[in-house]
Amino acid sequence: MSVRIAMWSGPRNISTAMMRSFSARSDCHVTDEPFYGAYLKTTGEPHAMAAEIMSDMDVDWQSVAATMRGPIPDEKTLWYQKHMSHHMEGPISVDDFPDHSHVFLVRDPDLMVASYRQKNDLRDAKQLGFERLVEYHGRVSEKMGRPAPVVDSNRLLANPERGLRALCQAIGIVWDPAMLSWQKGPHPSDGIWASHWYNAVWNSTGFGKPTAPSELTLHEQQIADECRPHYDDLTRYCINEKFF
Repeated sequence: MSVRIAMWSGPRNISTAMMRSFSARSDCHVTDEPFYGAYLKTTGEPHAMAAEIMSDMDVDWQSVAATMRGPIPDEKTLWYQKHMSHHMEGPISVDDFPDHSHVFLVRDPDLMVASYRQKNDLRDAKQLGFERLVEYHGRVSEKMGRPAPVVDSNRLLANPERGLRALCQAIGIVWDPAMLSWQKGPHPSDGIWASHWYNAVWNSTGFGKPTAPSELTLHEQQIADECRPHYDDLTRYCINEKFF
């Protein structure tokens, strides 16, 4: 059985560590933020390495979506697709992937803001993608007839094996202990932007400890507070609680 996993996340949310975890499985191909180039072309966001990113990848929304729905590369049976909710500013949405298993990865907004500010200028809550995560979760859940699975990053970090077992159960795949560790350094699947964003993952061989809160500025706290109702809404469906 072939399974395409669409992992929807905001930025700075252990999404790359999760990608590493799935890449450690011998049966899984992983894809890193396939719509990033299309997002940059559409929005003109001044991200680091924007020109290099757009030159390096497919920037046509429809073409990228068709590829993500196509055959799983390398004769694998699983395909982990790391998607950023805030990237979806074009004509493609969660509805264009009806045969995927959709999972929603969330993180406490205070922790996301503290991490994001280290890598990019944080202007508003839209950059963290929470509102669209709630929208997509509602649409997927309605089609499924039950709540789509949600993973809270800090709860998973508290016990990675339990969290990953629950995730595998939720999407109907066999648990693989290989998911708990990976090789240090760059990975062939990393996007060209990895040198700017992935230093922590490059220096890791497994999941780290849960993150502790840090002090935010007034503006940063306002952004985090704006995101919190969406975070609280999604964590009602957190598999870390449902299966334990």
